[in-house]
Amino acid sequence: MPDELQALGRAVKHAQYKQHRALDSRLAAAGTTLAQWDALRAISREPGAPARALAAATFQSEQAFGTLAGRLTALGLIDRRPGTGRRIEHYLTPAGEEVLSAGHRIADEVLAACYSSLSPTDRTTLLDLLQRIDGGVGA
Repeated sequence: MPDELQALGRAVKHAQYKQHRALDSRLAAAGTTLAQWDALRAISREPGAPARALAAATFQSEQAFGTLAGRLTALGLIDRRPGTGRRIEHYLTPAGEEVLSAGHRIADEVLAACYSSLSPTDRTTLLDLLQRIDGGVGA
């Protein structure tokens, strides 16, 4: 049983690695990286969010997200504005919206290829299983 669980863990990690490499490679055509595009997605889902929330949403430390947000600001993809107290709020710029949209199209193509060997029913089952492992939290 332990060997089977380790094989399962490795298979999940390998699938994630393969998916991330494909996404990162293809997102370069839109002038972005997977980390940058993921940050744009998080900001799009929660405009005005502080770095702490966005770091958690993108699986990064606050320091790493702050560095990334600085880069996105320099690229003209996001605006950082003062909020209440010391809070800094994050918003997409029109250029950020364009990169996000291009990234969505690319991600749809990449993910369709990544999961092409699974039937729609298999994909639904896989999503359900992964959400159960993750405590029901959606993507």
